[in-house]
Amino acid sequence: MRIAVTGKAGQVVTSLIERGPVAGQEVVALGRPELDLADPASVARALEAAAPDVIVSAAAYTAVDKAESDIDVAYAVNGAGAGAVAETAKALGVPLVHVSTDYVFNGTLDRPYVENDRTEPTGVYGASKLAGEQAVLAAHGENSAVLRVAWVYSPFGANFVKTMLRLAWDREEVSVVADQMGNPTSALDIADAILLVATNLVSYSNPALRGVFHMTAKGEGSWADFAEAIFAASAARGGPTARVKRITTADYPTLAKRPANSRLHCGLIAKAHGVALPDWRQSLDRVIARLHSAAA
Repeated sequence: MRIAVTGKAGQVVTSLIERGPVAGQEVVALGRPELDLADPASVARALEAAAPDVIVSAAAYTAVDKAESDIDVAYAVNGAGAGAVAETAKALGVPLVHVSTDYVFNGTLDRPYVENDRTEPTGVYGASKLAGEQAVLAAHGENSAVLRVAWVYSPFGANFVKTMLRLAWDREEVSVVADQMGNPTSALDIADAILLVATNLVSYSNPALRGVFHMTAKGEGSWADFAEAIFAASAARGGPTARVKRITTADYPTLAKRPANSRLHCGLIAKAHGVALPDWRQSLDRVIARLHSAAA
């Protein structure tokens, strides 16, 4: 199976490039300049030339705070760009897997979100990603799976895990927000799951395999819990570590408002696709081990 994925350097894309061959799949990564989500014509040209069996829409504008002032670009990439990918997938007659986010919710519920809960983004990033979901479903909903992920980390690129380890090199204590809850999720696990979902879409026409799904790791925690687990796993390998000072969201103001509750319920994708991601602490340990080995 030949998989065309949008983007070249993101965490999910890089993980797909690594995990695809392990699963016996060919992954073709397409990014700028040949594919620019802000240029719909380039999207069509690049994807048509790739001649894929399935498309994974993984590229996105992910600078959450910058998006608050970069509104037009965020919507062009995350909204219209996602729609252009979906339109091309429909024209080619191939399935589409679109990666979305927990930021489509406002985070006020006192339980994990399910797929049909009301969407109400609190910032431009979340709103632009919701626009992308809507564009995908409008253009190619009959043969697409929209996967909402959250709190993504990996051995690649910039992410919370690598930031914490970097800070621990020269700080004894790191302040981390403790009143936002979510499901830390390894991009490597996301990639494995995307490969399974993509295979299912290509192999079966069952409508239950299409639609919107939540897909995060098993288990939950706050950012402070996440940081403490990072430092514990690092310390166990002789790597950098620090104490965690638990603070509130109010103590760490940001341009974009983050959801207090980013927890996603993943029962639907388990039932439809047989996808159940590992516990986040187990996957975190594997990522820390890789980072420690690379540093050594």
